[in-house]
Amino acid sequence: MTTDAMYTDALTTAPAPALTWLYAPGDRPTTVAKALASGAHAVVVDLEDAVAPERKEYARSATAELLTAHHPVPVHVRVNALDGPYAGADLLALTGLVGLAGLRLPKITDPAQVVRVAELTDSLPLFALLESALAIERAYTLATAHPALRGLALGEADLRADLGASDSGLDWVRSRVVCASRAAGLAPPAQSVFPDIRDVDGLAASCAHGRALGFLGRAAIHPRQLPVIERAYLPDPAEVAAAEEIVKAAESESGALALPDGRFVDAAVVHAARRTLTLSNRRRG
Repeated sequence: MTTDAMYTDALTTAPAPALTWLYAPGDRPTTVAKALASGAHAVVVDLEDAVAPERKEYARSATAELLTAHHPVPVHVRVNALDGPYAGADLLALTGLVGLAGLRLPKITDPAQVVRVAELTDSLPLFALLESALAIERAYTLATAHPALRGLALGEADLRADLGASDSGLDWVRSRVVCASRAAGLAPPAQSVFPDIRDVDGLAASCAHGRALGFLGRAAIHPRQLPVIERAYLPDPAEVAAAEEIVKAAESESGALALPDGRFVDAAVVHAARRTLTLSNRRRG
């Protein structure tokens, strides 16, 4: 394998990734409209946890109507759990709609679930939400279940309940999903939601920790969280300047090299610098 092939990944070869994913309940079209205008990189219309059972049918029909047209940002839908009574109708109503950019599949534990949805939806981009110990143990198998599977994500509230773990107790789980995504050639996963919309400092600290673990971006439940997430995940001017220096030097040399300040640069360092430059151009609209 060449060094170029070793360090190619979904971030540097695919369109600019979403850093902010804003959830909005499907049974509240006004809230969905505000989410679409919020500046989030992507909007996730939720048909699952945010919608009461008696509102499921309305949420589904309102979302299907919304997705008969294209929108300025990608719109994904989190459908209901595949082993429950609502998911079949969700998939039937949404498949083929021009405004649908992807589906988020909750509580996935079996690769066959991913394959089944991919076949039903003509390989629409899918994202598997891992929310149990079994799902974590099968992370890589799930990540490679079907080419339509474009990413993994964590459902941390359910995971904490399943594992009896504290927030810090999930760090091994988080790293496991980051590694499984990379091994499968998928983009780095986005962090799970931060539930306290008032705790801006806590959100910033949590995002910094997530970035250190290898996550890229985060799901949000309120527009006020978006700029905090973006600041945490976008490289600062010093990082950009350093990356530009590395890439410029690499383009004029072959193999490993040393910068004037003595830093050693090889293919892995150049790859990381190119990732930084890719991210530096990704800002909310």
